[in-house]
Amino acid sequence: MKVELISIGDELLIGQTINTNAAWLGQTLSNFGARITKTTTISDQASEIISALVAISNDTDCVIITGGLGPTNDDITKHTLAAHYGLALKMHQETLDHIEGYFKNRNRPMLESNRLQAMLPDGCTVLRNKNGTAAGMWFNSGKQVVISLPGVPYEMKSIVEEELLPLLTKKYNPSALYFKTAHTQGIGESFLAEKIRDWEKALNADALQLAYLPSPGFVKLRINSYKGAADAEKINRYFKELESIIPEALYGYEKETLAEVVAKLLVGQDLKIGTVESCTAGLLAHQLTTISGASEYYQGSILSYSNALKSKMAGVDPNLISRHGAVSQEVACAMAEGGRKILEVDICVSTTGIAGPSGGTDEKPVGLVWIAIASKEKTRVKSFQFGDNRERNLTMTVAAALNFLRYEFLSLP
Repeated sequence: MKVELISIGDELLIGQTINTNAAWLGQTLSNFGARITKTTTISDQASEIISALVAISNDTDCVIITGGLGPTNDDITKHTLAAHYGLALKMHQETLDHIEGYFKNRNRPMLESNRLQAMLPDGCTVLRNKNGTAAGMWFNSGKQVVISLPGVPYEMKSIVEEELLPLLTKKYNPSALYFKTAHTQGIGESFLAEKIRDWEKALNADALQLAYLPSPGFVKLRINSYKGAADAEKINRYFKELESIIPEALYGYEKETLAEVVAKLLVGQDLKIGTVESCTAGLLAHQLTTISGASEYYQGSILSYSNALKSKMAGVDPNLISRHGAVSQEVACAMAEGGRKILEVDICVSTTGIAGPSGGTDEKPVGLVWIAIASKEKTRVKSFQFGDNRERNLTMTVAAALNFLRYEFLSLP
């Protein structure tokens, strides 16, 4: 079952409103078993709506349109669809009764524009909207189905779940898509693809599809199957194999965050952690404490942005800073080791770097970050070279620190 989505609204095109409807429909329909082949956003113009309908691919089974069904003059979707399919508008009594009850129950006057929302194309299948006044519409167009839904998210969602999906099931009986998503950190998309190339080939030969979903510092790997949950065990086996291929990068699945994974490992090993932060200025501590029950493992933090406070609060030797600079392996280690003693924790993580966009040199360019982790038994330190975007550098530093901690210090043998 191939589906195209068409979103109508100038507010979407100019960025005034984020198109959450398309995202929700994509996820909901994919879980249902549909394949979303195209998403289009167009303006509130009849000519644009007609052009979008004409451009529908011949092998598309179903088109879902959202937006333009309200009571105001700029809501033209219903009239445009009626004209396009040669259908007259006719009062739909059941919808009119619902609209009248809607306003009566809220003790609000009903305007003529609201009453006219019950004028629907004669010949379409009406999809009841229990949460609003704009009914959904189902049009049969040859072998294809065109569905028009209101753009108000909570109205659209209820129509889809209660009216549309049962009708689509009856007509197409799709096999529900099954997928599982793994999370990786610290390896770029192209390098990751190269490293798991043989694994991916075997997966594809087994009639499974792999999708790469990158974001700054992270890449999600999603395996899809259109055979439904029947392939669940197979997909789990592939991911188990992947864990042994990239243990340094793969940290969790589905909705697990890296901070949650680290928190579980800390609690499971009864460890207390603290941070000494320079460039990240508390962002690492914030991530560690976003988890409910963080007091079980998190002790506290030292924010030592200036060199003076690195010495005064974290116990870093001023001569060390003079010789090597604040952004250095030596100072990062001293920050972590000093912080571990002062905060009285089992593990301490330090960050020091040049977030940018200014402050870099040829020797120490913008994006250079040192991260050190100290325990009673050992101290480990790594350098990272990120880019010149300050916000992204800080986000990637926190992610790198958490994954460094997970893999080097908390992973069980």
